[in-house]
Amino acid sequence: MGVHVLSDATWVTALIVAGLFTCVLASVHHAELIAHRIGEPYGAFILAGAVTIIEVALIVTLMAAERLEASALARDAVFATVMIILNGIVGLCLMVGGSRHHEQHFELLGVSAALAALAAIVVLTLVLPNYTTTVAGPIYSPSQLGFVAVVSLLLYGTFLFVQAIRHRDHFLAPEQAKASEDEAQHAGPVASAAVLLASSVLLLASLVAVVLLAKAVSPAIESAVARAGAPRSVVGVIIAAIVLLPEGWAAVRAARANRLQTSLNLALGSALASIGLTIPAVAMVSLVTGMTLTLGIDAKSQVLLMLTLLVSTLSLGTGRTTVLQGAVHLVIFAVYLFTTVVP
Repeated sequence: MGVHVLSDATWVTALIVAGLFTCVLASVHHAELIAHRIGEPYGAFILAGAVTIIEVALIVTLMAAERLEASALARDAVFATVMIILNGIVGLCLMVGGSRHHEQHFELLGVSAALAALAAIVVLTLVLPNYTTTVAGPIYSPSQLGFVAVVSLLLYGTFLFVQAIRHRDHFLAPEQAKASEDEAQHAGPVASAAVLLASSVLLLASLVAVVLLAKAVSPAIESAVARAGAPRSVVGVIIAAIVLLPEGWAAVRAARANRLQTSLNLALGSALASIGLTIPAVAMVSLVTGMTLTLGIDAKSQVLLMLTLLVSTLSLGTGRTTVLQGAVHLVIFAVYLFTTVVP
């Protein structure tokens, strides 16, 4: 009987995982359709923004349901997201693109602007709380938390304004700009509007399904992690990786097609959206409910974060990349994963 129950649970988990990957592929497909219709960089940050908004809703829901154990939930989720994107996704994109095309190019001004905004928000939200003295770290006082939340939101809003309006050309490779103009000239307005509407609805539905299925499979992940004797923080890393699958898959596909600019727009935009929207949202929940919000990461995580920001600045500081930069990012990602399991 026990074997039969175990078999049923295994089949259910397998079906959930299969549905999860199906929804990931569907979300990437519809995001690419939207990107083709509205052009870059709008398509990139639509996918990043949609995933992040749903991720924020999931985190806030879990915080409300697990008040006693949720003080560090947002911190762990945001830190895992940043490390997965900057090292795992970016590293894989540079490795795949470099292996296939040897050397790839991107617009340096846009990537540098994104890294500058990301470094500022990450340090202010995940590192500075350890060193403030109004209250003992790793938490902010209510006034400090509110101020940092507003600053994070303003920085992210300014980045969106620069990316979408003021300096849109900084986030486009020359061939992308020409392709965007050609598509705009040949696309029929009625068909474009219909496809855009349908793809937008289906993209949102696919992303909601990704998050819900990720939440459904989390008990099985927690059980597997517990049986392996790994720290509970590993669960957060796995869930973050699952939620980031649509963006990661889309970014790797773009790099393989020699569209590294699109890959970096997706990756860096996702990291900025994750921290720039999640921290203000959970800060508001904390201030309204009185729940303690732990933001400061430990010393080991600070070292890995600073190394990640330094290497990202160097590897993406020339406008050209090869497999070497990808290998460096993937090594840091492997170290992050290993030290999460074996702290």
